[in-house]
Amino acid sequence: MTETRKLRIAIIGAGASGIMALIKLREAGIGDVTIYEKADMLGGTWRDNRYPGVTCDVPSHGYRYSFEPNAEWSRVCAPGAEILDYLKYVARKHDVEAAIRYGHEVVRADYRDGKWQIETSKGPQGAFDAVITATGVLHHPSYPDIPGLEDFAGEAFHTSRWKDDVDLKGKRIGVIGTGSTATQITGAVVDEAASYTLFQRTAQWIAPLPQGPIPEEQKALFRARPELMQSEYERISHENNSKFAAAIVGANPRAYEKLVEVCRDYLETVRDPLLRAKLTPDYSVGCKRLILSENFYEAIQKPNAELVTERIERFEAGGIRTADGRLHELDVIVLATGFNTHQLMRPMEVTGRNGKTLNETWEKGNEGYLAVTVPGFPNWFMIGGPNSPIGNFSWLLTAENQFNFALKLILRLRDGNISEIAPKPEAAKAFNEAVRAKLPDTVWATGCKSWYIDKFGNIASWPWTFEKFQEDMSEPVWDDFEVA
Repeated sequence: MTETRKLRIAIIGAGASGIMALIKLREAGIGDVTIYEKADMLGGTWRDNRYPGVTCDVPSHGYRYSFEPNAEWSRVCAPGAEILDYLKYVARKHDVEAAIRYGHEVVRADYRDGKWQIETSKGPQGAFDAVITATGVLHHPSYPDIPGLEDFAGEAFHTSRWKDDVDLKGKRIGVIGTGSTATQITGAVVDEAASYTLFQRTAQWIAPLPQGPIPEEQKALFRARPELMQSEYERISHENNSKFAAAIVGANPRAYEKLVEVCRDYLETVRDPLLRAKLTPDYSVGCKRLILSENFYEAIQKPNAELVTERIERFEAGGIRTADGRLHELDVIVLATGFNTHQLMRPMEVTGRNGKTLNETWEKGNEGYLAVTVPGFPNWFMIGGPNSPIGNFSWLLTAENQFNFALKLILRLRDGNISEIAPKPEAAKAFNEAVRAKLPDTVWATGCKSWYIDKFGNIASWPWTFEKFQEDMSEPVWDDFEVA
């Protein structure tokens, strides 16, 4: 008879994934768990991004934990502050904060003698049997390589470092970027600005997102009949996964054709043909992450709004100088320039078996096995690892699937009389070769620059359907793992 081990587990990050992982570990009977969070509050992406107009682009009733339905969502797609409140509510309900160590940035993790030695910004934290990284992908701000930002006399900041004390009313506002964040800000602040200038490097495909309040009658119905709320969750998940996600990876051509039609029809709502031409992308729909918006095209056509496509040459005290020599005079510059999505848990230094570091392992690009584990790094489990499904569907559903996969491995550690488990190198190699073989079938490989692609040209997303992802996450192929 095997003896059940008492495991000590570290979770890195107190965002949506880390909160969920703690709750699920406790449900599995594993109580010695600590979350290390470098900030002073939980929430991750939804804590850091509080810019005007921040909204989820997945319908509210599809963007939640499977185990925590919420009948109180106020809008079809929830504002960021409401999602943060939801995470805080779930954390309170499950007493998550008792396990969080705030102000602890994990700086090192070393695998020695069958344990992970964790060191944070406040010193060594001892040995752990397993580590779960829940650091997110929209985490490290990306700043433009444009000279002179320090010379600007007004206020300038990245959207994930929003300055709450800056009053935008009546100001000359310049926003650099045209991704989801920039489009949301445009709709939210253009009416209060004296002038609004959007600096576009690359045009984006945008699909209309019908937004609006959820009627009180529907909230009352969902309160009274939770099974209907569950049906809505399943319907939204099915729509996102079987249609949109499948269309992007080449598995549903009819859905893709419809998506292209919807985007082109929405673009036609731009009345000025010159502006419409500037806003028309020269790449396939979905090659870059699709933007969903209820009001961007309307907002950018306002009299006080201007779309600038000239290359930015430099920042100056008075504003932004473009390559045509024009100085765009501004009071506030907002950098909606996104994130380094390939940084993952770095700059943390991670050293696995035989002294090999994660930076050395990932020298030519991030690779793992099924986006959750890495050869040579036993008992190291990633939520949001390389080639995770990312895009216009619920990240919470992805995270839950990945955690459930990791949990099966952790339970093997607890119950199987073994001290370490890691994927075999040949299994990881086969997985990554399969990824590379499948990626040419996806729209990401049709020719564009996007945050799906790393500096080596690797496309870091899941190239199959979401249904295949769920199937692969449902049960480990035990022959693909080595144990000790």
